[in-house]
Amino acid sequence: MSYQYKFARVLALKEREKEEAQSVYQDAVKKFEEVAERLYELLKKKEELEDFQASGLQGGLPILQIRHHQQFIGNLEKTIQHYQKMVINARNRMNLYQEKLMDKNIEVKKFEKIREKDFTHFMENLKATESKQMDDISIQHYMNWGS
Repeated sequence: MSYQYKFARVLALKEREKEEAQSVYQDAVKKFEEVAERLYELLKKKEELEDFQASGLQGGLPILQIRHHQQFIGNLEKTIQHYQKMVINARNRMNLYQEKLMDKNIEVKKFEKIREKDFTHFMENLKATESKQMDDISIQHYMNWGS
């Protein structure tokens, strides 16, 4: 008598869904990291540009160059704002997929727990059946021995 879990197909489906959710979550994390890294680079570039401009002002920069730097910093700030929104969206998306992954993980654990309980119950029944068979054999042996 071999053990067969009655929800094996459901568990396999749930595990596959969990793996897909894991993959989607990993992609979301990767995209978040890429966008956040780009934002960091832009902020760093802006800071370096502002430091360069500040030191240039002390040394005396031509007006045209100051305007050029201000225009460039203005464009950089617009790009930074765009990337800040992208980071927020990527973080929200990553958090959403993390929640979905956690839900799938919980579903799989529930079915695994059911399988464990079912297997324990199966083993208890098997032991009880074997014990009953041993008792029957002992009684038969005793009856045959007594005759």
